[in-house]
Amino acid sequence: MTYRMPAEWEPHERTWMAWPGPNATFTDDEELAEARTAWASVARAVRRFEPVTMVHGTGQGESARELLGPDIDLVERELDDAWMRDIGPTFVSDGRRLAAVDWVFNGWGAQDWASWEHDSKIARHVADLAGVPVRSSALVNEGGAIHVDGEGTVLLTETVQLGAERNPGWTRERVEAEIHDRLGTSKAIWLPHGLAGDYGTYGTQGHVDIVAAFAGPGTVVVHSQRNPDHPDHARSREYVEILRGQTDARGRRLEVVEIPAPTVLKDQDGEWVDYSYINHYLCNGGVVLCAFDDPNDELAAGIFRRLFPERTVTPVDARTVFAGGGGIHCITQQQPRTTVR
Repeated sequence: MTYRMPAEWEPHERTWMAWPGPNATFTDDEELAEARTAWASVARAVRRFEPVTMVHGTGQGESARELLGPDIDLVERELDDAWMRDIGPTFVSDGRRLAAVDWVFNGWGAQDWASWEHDSKIARHVADLAGVPVRSSALVNEGGAIHVDGEGTVLLTETVQLGAERNPGWTRERVEAEIHDRLGTSKAIWLPHGLAGDYGTYGTQGHVDIVAAFAGPGTVVVHSQRNPDHPDHARSREYVEILRGQTDARGRRLEVVEIPAPTVLKDQDGEWVDYSYINHYLCNGGVVLCAFDDPNDELAAGIFRRLFPERTVTPVDARTVFAGGGGIHCITQQQPRTTVR
């Protein structure tokens, strides 16, 4: 039986998310309240287009319901953090039925602030709730570290899958073999690293879904930092050069669409930001796009409208989500629609 990971633009059954709770990411009541407001804004934006299930920690259903409203499904499971893209399963399909890939999760490379006793089990909980079988993997990996076109091509990052903090001793060939077996892909395109800000305290050490993403067969959007003062200026030029020199699994030369980064360069603490419009989420009939109260927000929205003319582009302020270490794509996980219910 051959499984493949459908492209994100293919029809969804629903979206899964995880509700922020007290942990090392949200260090006080004010930060937690801000995070919950931000997560709720994303959930409600997605709910305009498809069902949403929010997994919340023990005893936190009341706070979730208050902000989410009546239209979002709630389930209670023990959680450590709130990044469903990374802790949830990667759904794959054989064309009629789904399965759920359960990667090994170790807190983004066993970072000293992270805990993952409960999050490492969430993929199996979600698979059980969705009623689909689990396909376990020995690879330490997260959903934000992969992006597929649904036609055999996958984007990866050397500092994630080949990083010693995740998969010591794994070769590129072994990683590719495991990825291809689990996702039904046949060609991997490797980027050398992620954005500079993704290597900070709450960074993922290089997730690809903030750098580049497929926007259709043969088309990839890539983060483009135009300001030479930012360390991502050189990095984004490198990404563009690499991707323009690539073909996909079907032999098509990639069309690379550069998405200008927001104009802001540093946060209030003087650290380089990794604000990126690439970390968007495609749902049924919609694009939920990161916004930053920035002059380039509308520019990015216009590019996505041209890329997805039949979808409604909905910008949602993502600055609070980014402060926690990710973006809109990082807190959502799609469950594809199948022909068998």
